[in-house]
Amino acid sequence: MGVKNRLKVLRAERDWTQAQLALELDVSRQTVNAIERGKFDPSLPLAFRIADLFDLSIETVFRPNGKEHS
Repeated sequence: MGVKNRLKVLRAERDWTQAQLALELDVSRQTVNAIERGKFDPSLPLAFRIADLFDLSIETVFRPNGKEHS
């Protein structure tokens, strides 16, 4: 089971490009794109970095497929 995420929405709220977010996270733009599209589930350390960057809990950014955000 993969995970759903709010990465695209969170990035857009800050007017960041995928490239800008990738730079902040020290990953490629392609990685950001794949995570946003649900084609790649980030490692746990990367998920923590993403959540920390947005000052949110991991559960706020990522949800198992089938679970709705509250």
